[in-house]
Amino acid sequence: MSPIEAVATLLGLANVTLVVRRSLWNYPFALAMVSLYAVIFLRERLYSDALLQGFYFVVNGYGWWNWRRARADAGEVPVVMLPARARVGWGIGAALAALGWGALMHRMTDAAFPWWDGTIAVLSIVAQILQSRRAWECWPLWIAVDLLAIPLFLVKGLWLTAALYCLFLALSVWGAIDWTRARA
Repeated sequence: MSPIEAVATLLGLANVTLVVRRSLWNYPFALAMVSLYAVIFLRERLYSDALLQGFYFVVNGYGWWNWRRARADAGEVPVVMLPARARVGWGIGAALAALGWGALMHRMTDAAFPWWDGTIAVLSIVAQILQSRRAWECWPLWIAVDLLAIPLFLVKGLWLTAALYCLFLALSVWGAIDWTRARA
């Protein structure tokens, strides 16, 4: 356990808690957290997760802008639901992208767990995009990401990060329930 992992863990906990509550303040915590996790994952040779942090940084900027723009008169961020056809499209796209990214990481890098890490990265990308668009469907994906990430981080000895993802799992369930109530 390193001090940088401890700080990133605390930032992550604050970030996801604020996302669940649909607070714009989640974004400053997210930007700081992903910056620290980029360093951690590079050190652990989890290249897909390291690259993912750069993506998160950019998409969190977009999400901050989009959420701010979409706030209702009451100050709350509205939640939307994807049509069934869009859900199927996102699912097929995510599966194909995970296969392609895992294959690329397997062939082109010395990644510790290219398929496992790559799948987590792709599902995280899809979940983050949907979250930035305020789509309820981000939560089942975040739950899947958490269930995949916890054992990976345990195998890599990232105990605090694994514990954080256990908390993320609980927060994702809470987010799915809370956002269900808030759906437009």
